[in-house]
Amino acid sequence: MAYTKLNLQPIGGQGKAGTAPQMFSYTAPGTDDLAAMNTSGYFDGASDILKVGDLIYAWDSSVPTATLFVVRSNASGVVDVFDGTALSVANAD
Repeated sequence: MAYTKLNLQPIGGQGKAGTAPQMFSYTAPGTDDLAAMNTSGYFDGASDILKVGDLIYAWDSSVPTATLFVVRSNASGVVDVFDGTALSVANAD
């Protein structure tokens, strides 16, 4: 599958973000995994709202896994994110 616009949502009050980094949550659609999301161009459909330094909390419920991506670049409609920081979703009980 590919990026799904409805799955990217702002976190918190974003009305006055200005130049400050914003936070978004994103749920992977279907079979998209975190590696797919880490591919340059995956978030191109959000190039009009994402800017360098923005944080994307990405959730892949099929595994389950979660990662924090930081937008690395957004030029000419092509969005690239850094590799991301994996969040532990282990359950030891």
